[in-house]
Amino acid sequence: MSEVTRKSLIGVLKTTADLLDLLGQEAFRANAYRGAARSLEALDTDAAELLASDFAGVPKIGKGIAADLLAYAQTGSFGPLEDAASQVPPGVLGLFRVRGLGPKKIRALWDAGIDSLEGLREAARDGRVAALKGFGPKSAGAMLEAVEFALGAQERQHLSTGLDVVEALAGALAGLEPRPAGDVRRGLETVRTARLTVTGTAGEVAARLTGRVEDLAPVEGKPLLAGRVDGVPVEIAHAPAQARGALDLMMGGSTDYREGLRAEAKARGFDLSGRGLTRGGEVLATPGEADVARELGLALRPAEYRDPEHDAVWETLPPPEQLIMVGDLRGLLHTHSTWSDGAASLPEMVAETRRLGHSFLGTGDHSRAASYANGLSLERLRAYVREIRELQRAGLPILAGAEVDILGDGSLDYPDEDLLSLDYVVASVHSLFTLDPARQTERLIRAASHPLVTVLGHPTGRLLLRRPGYALDLDAVLAACEANGTVVEINANPYRLDLDWRDALRWRARLTFAVNTDAHVPAGLGDTRYGVLMARKAGLTPAQVVNTLEQAEFLDFVRQQRAARG
Repeated sequence: MSEVTRKSLIGVLKTTADLLDLLGQEAFRANAYRGAARSLEALDTDAAELLASDFAGVPKIGKGIAADLLAYAQTGSFGPLEDAASQVPPGVLGLFRVRGLGPKKIRALWDAGIDSLEGLREAARDGRVAALKGFGPKSAGAMLEAVEFALGAQERQHLSTGLDVVEALAGALAGLEPRPAGDVRRGLETVRTARLTVTGTAGEVAARLTGRVEDLAPVEGKPLLAGRVDGVPVEIAHAPAQARGALDLMMGGSTDYREGLRAEAKARGFDLSGRGLTRGGEVLATPGEADVARELGLALRPAEYRDPEHDAVWETLPPPEQLIMVGDLRGLLHTHSTWSDGAASLPEMVAETRRLGHSFLGTGDHSRAASYANGLSLERLRAYVREIRELQRAGLPILAGAEVDILGDGSLDYPDEDLLSLDYVVASVHSLFTLDPARQTERLIRAASHPLVTVLGHPTGRLLLRRPGYALDLDAVLAACEANGTVVEINANPYRLDLDWRDALRWRARLTFAVNTDAHVPAGLGDTRYGVLMARKAGLTPAQVVNTLEQAEFLDFVRQQRAARG
């Protein structure tokens, strides 16, 4: 299996708890696994260190769970999960991908003979779901939309998962010049197949990856091997050094991009494939992508811009060296602490921000409407701001922000006098996702136009591979942000990546953006890499991202923003 990460350890614990709930077995065991997962989420320790210590001192991880996790790291199999999963049909397991379905509802569907995504779709269409106790017609309608979404998403993974797999394989292929390819290289928000390219032969690849990649085998007629890592499809393409540039181009773009390149090559008397660039049966020396472009007389299109959405605009966008990088981010805005639903104190979050090389932390704990997230009452908000002011006086680089709920009518969850006590405000939707499009649009326009809102947080509310964004006129909302100077967030959480890069690309010249982590644990501050990848696909430079400013500059930006609104 691939290298074990803390995320994968948390994942197997949570999945085990869900399956035990589904099976109705020993609720205390499910709670034990769920508690162990929460303990790991609260830590900032990497998996290697946890495994080396046998999880000693980690709350809620006793000897039994620790032993099972150690075995998982060694074999790729988590015993309690395998045991529970063996009692559940594979199709029923797939129902966990449907938004709004937890173990209890899935059990009810299973008991009614609905045991697959396809079966659920048919049952939602023909009225069987609506007839079930606890569901009803409205629930069935929403479920049909959710299952259609799940069926469309089931062959893809989050970018973070694809990157984890690619980076683990690259480590095993060291010495063969491994490079990311495909969806990962282009920085797509979701990944169908984790792809790499190497300089070498199929035999060299197989020698390095046997035992690491399941069902690893050559693909007939192509210079690549394919298999799976922890269920994620992988492809490793290989070429000799003189053909590496052609291979990287053919593995480094969308299908439309590759076909377009082949057509361009053919029109010029060449043949281009993953095996090389040929003319008259002779393979030309193209060790790099630029060599291929030079032979064809074409401009080399940067990897970030190799999607259909870039076709008409890529030559007008900044070159890669001018695009934003993680190191350009000075302030990490929109973060959470133990004041609401975060797992670390404010000083701990500041310390991790500085360790990562950034300058200051911008806080963003939840407001009072988010009771499920321990949102701050007015009294607690005032105490929260007092603590931050004390930390500032003690020399910590921290700003007082809050993630304030946008209420159903578009007003904000705190009075203006309390918003004024903050250094900046992130306004976000966390409820009423199913309002009709006109009301949802009006709601967000009102919030984006509020004179004290600095940033509009995760503007569409989507959760990748889990739920689509809410229905609204996004362009009307972004136009309100433009008119009011409101910053638009690119939420870097790999499960959100919201605003979508395609929309940021369309609006890049008219808006100011913030790449925000929405981190709830110190390790989450490292999610900047995913948000920056989205910003790069949108062609954004540091000057277009507000949190590339230093602390004093950012405060001045907020003052000017508020002054401009009167």
